[in-house]
Amino acid sequence: MYTKDLSVLIVSYNSAPLLPALLSLLTQELSGIDAEVLVLDNASHDGSAALVAQQFPAVRLLRSDQNLGFAAANNRAAHAACGRTLLLLNPDAIPEPGAIACGLALMDSQASVGLAGGLLLDEQGRAQPSGRMFPSLPQEAIVLSGLAARFPRSPWFGRLDRSWADPAQSAKVDWVPGAFALLRHELFDQLGGFDERFFLYYEEVDLCRRIQAAGYGVMYWPQIRVRHIGGASARTVQGETVAKAGAQLTLWRARSGLLYYRKNHGWLAAWCVNRLERGWHALRAWRAERRGQAGKAAESQAHGGLLARAWRDTLGGRVAPPRPW
Repeated sequence: MYTKDLSVLIVSYNSAPLLPALLSLLTQELSGIDAEVLVLDNASHDGSAALVAQQFPAVRLLRSDQNLGFAAANNRAAHAACGRTLLLLNPDAIPEPGAIACGLALMDSQASVGLAGGLLLDEQGRAQPSGRMFPSLPQEAIVLSGLAARFPRSPWFGRLDRSWADPAQSAKVDWVPGAFALLRHELFDQLGGFDERFFLYYEEVDLCRRIQAAGYGVMYWPQIRVRHIGGASARTVQGETVAKAGAQLTLWRARSGLLYYRKNHGWLAAWCVNRLERGWHALRAWRAERRGQAGKAAESQAHGGLLARAWRDTLGGRVAPPRPW
């Protein structure tokens, strides 16, 4: 069924500045591995697809005439892939030398692992949250309160991002970011791939829940090192607000969060999470107004408006808005 050892899946949206360096690196890193590279272009308007076709003819280029989002695009690429192991790789994620070969060897040696990721490093070489725990209402409140940032070494306050843990130690975790993730192709197919209602964000969290429910583990392996810019494609989306923390699109993140909570925890959990964040931003706006901080107040009011819109757009987390978002 699978004719290669590895398929590298890259979903590109306006990634022309990033693709040449990444694809050139992959040519070197995949030497000696029976592998293929697939780039699915998500209706970019910066010439990404033409660049790949002209400069990297060995890459399998798939073109979509509309932006499918991360989940659906990866499903389509996986359907076309021939590798027994899949590597989901963002255009802004650069594996360090030997990282891919190391990850493939670890996957081959640990049959109980369904999905795994490595240590993500920012442009300055600082560790990013790489092996994380499932979100919950108490943890959402801790993050909003600022306690997670204030006490990152606390196993309770730092639980969501595992900021208390030694990043040099391998660990079984709840989920790893989709910027760099190795997974078993057969298992991915058995689970039906990503839930395509998630246009962007939370799709890998939901997949990791289903992987564990199927009896497989999710691992964080720090010996796999990856440089990750983060948010590169999000910044090219016009007309949407990009959050300062994490460079995420606020409205899209809120929509996907509601879909995730409604699917996995029910209506009440989705409502509580939405109301919690809206209430926090309303309080922040009120406090800023009292202090004469008009800009900060307007920012919180706008954020609250986007959260309210996300609730309406998804009917409280019940349905996904039509693609593309």
